[in-house]
Amino acid sequence: MTLPVAIAQSPYEQLMALPPGLKGEIINGQLRAQPRPSGLHALASSRLGSDIEGPYGRGRGGPGGWWIIDEPEVHFTRDVEVLVPDLAGWRRERMPAVPEEHRFLISPDWVCEIFSPSSKSLDREEKMPLYARYGVGHAWLVDPKTRTLEAYRLDDMRWVSLGVFRDDDRVSVAPFDVVSICLSDLWG
Repeated sequence: MTLPVAIAQSPYEQLMALPPGLKGEIINGQLRAQPRPSGLHALASSRLGSDIEGPYGRGRGGPGGWWIIDEPEVHFTRDVEVLVPDLAGWRRERMPAVPEEHRFLISPDWVCEIFSPSSKSLDREEKMPLYARYGVGHAWLVDPKTRTLEAYRLDDMRWVSLGVFRDDDRVSVAPFDVVSICLSDLWG
């Protein structure tokens, strides 16, 4: 008698099989799934992306030269280490064209994570060290609940704080320091 053998799915196969409404990532070899973000999270992400895309993505009132992408599937190690930042940016000299498929295989120059109650510790404690390991040059952490934006620059594999900005501050910080972002616009 032959018994059927269950073949375990790889973490990436599990990621691809997630039901609608869940966002998945592979962090340190483990599949992590979480519900889609809240409305306040989505609003902050949309508005921040819009503020940066005009001057940096399209060169309208700024230097241009960037790709600014919402929720890209970044493969730091193809199908093994897969993160999905809320926003990410690539300098065009490093990534001349956006990939045709859904996998982004070049590390971003900048990432932004927008905190939700379910994602805050994951974003700060697990994803930030991975972004450093894979050489992401800048990271921003935005918390709609506390109305803060934290900006960091990677220096010798360690995050150096560029500042914590609050409430209705106007922010001009690397790598997008040519424009001024009014934080109150992000909070709705």
